[in-house]
Amino acid sequence: MAEPTAPAPQSAEKGRAGPISYDAFETVDIRVGTVIAAEPFPEARKPAIKLQIDFGAPLGIRKSSAQLTVHYTPETLVGRQVVAVVNFAPRQIGKVMSEVLVLGVPDANGAVVLLRPDLEVPLGGKMF
Repeated sequence: MAEPTAPAPQSAEKGRAGPISYDAFETVDIRVGTVIAAEPFPEARKPAIKLQIDFGAPLGIRKSSAQLTVHYTPETLVGRQVVAVVNFAPRQIGKVMSEVLVLGVPDANGAVVLLRPDLEVPLGGKMF
């Protein structure tokens, strides 16, 4: 008789998924780009900034919208390197077709803090 298997442990973190394989992780294409243009996005439901990010060849320039207004202004974002998922399907956000998902983590109050390399790295560098 087979022993019953215990249910997978539940995480206290909201939305945390169970384990994935390394092969599954490799399907997410996360790359470094440099913000080349940023402007307010007043039409968004929540305060946001429209971004144009250069990922270098062959990805080129991609657009995104991000809720970054607590810690960042458009002026402070231009020239900054960011990390983004570049292989999600494009998503319409108001009048902007968001082509990449810029990555961040919440601060103590839930506002977005961008993820970025500690040092300047080549455009399009793939996270591993």
